[in-house]
Amino acid sequence: MDSYRSVLEAVREGKTSVEEALLQLQKEPFADIGLAKIDFHRRLRKGAQEVVYGAGKTAGQIAAILQAMEARNALPVLITRLEEEKALKVQEAVPALTYHPEGRIGILGEVPEPDGKGKVLVLTAGTSDIPVAEEAALTAEFLGNEVVRCYDAGVAGLHRLLAHLDEIMEARVIIAIAGMEGALPSVVGGLASCPVLAVPTSVGYGASLGGISALLSMLNSCASGVSVVNIDNGFGAAFQASLINHLA
Repeated sequence: MDSYRSVLEAVREGKTSVEEALLQLQKEPFADIGLAKIDFHRRLRKGAQEVVYGAGKTAGQIAAILQAMEARNALPVLITRLEEEKALKVQEAVPALTYHPEGRIGILGEVPEPDGKGKVLVLTAGTSDIPVAEEAALTAEFLGNEVVRCYDAGVAGLHRLLAHLDEIMEARVIIAIAGMEGALPSVVGGLASCPVLAVPTSVGYGASLGGISALLSMLNSCASGVSVVNIDNGFGAAFQASLINHLA
C-alpha cells in the first residue's frame, strides 16, 4: 500500500505525470513465476496482502513464491496450513520466515501494530480446538488486530465460560470455535452484543462426522448475530473478524 501511496503523492506534488503514474500502477498486477501467478494488487483491492495456502504445495514452491514477494517488497506475507517439517525446509531458502507450529502459520516480514477499532476475542470450547484457534488468532494479529485468547471454556463446564464475561462484553467481534456438538457459539451469541463468528472443528467422536455435526448445529443456532464459516477454517473467520473490526 505504501508504494501505491508514494506514486499518488508524487502526482500530487508534480514529480510524476498522470500517465507515468498510471503506467506504474498498471505494471505487473501479477507476476507469473511458472508455478504460481502472484497477485501484487491484492492489498490495493482488499487491504491485505495475498495469503499463501501451504497445504498441497512443496517447500520449494512456497520458497519460490516467498522469494518473489520479498523481491517486490510485498511484505508481510502469511502462510497458512504449513506443517513443521515443510516449514523447516522453507526456512533453509528463506531464513527470515517465522514459524508458529501451534497454528501451522508462517510469517515473512514484520506484523503490523494493531489498528483495529476494538478487540477480537478468540474462544474455544476445548483444548483440542486450539490448533484452529491459533490459526485464527495469528491471522487476526497479522491483519492488525488486538487479540484476546480464551481457551477451554466450553459448555461442558459452563462456569468456565461465565468467568470470562468481561472479555465477552468488551469484544468488538468474537470467534467461537467448537467441535463435538458445537454448542459454544449459541451460548456466546446469547451473551454478546457484538457479531459472533462460529467455527466448527473436526474434533469429536464418530457421530461428529468430522465436524459436520458441529457445522449443522451452528447453522441452526437460535442466537441472533451468529455467522458460520467452514469446518476448521480459522483463517476465514479471522479475516472476516478483521474486516468487522476495521469498520469505521
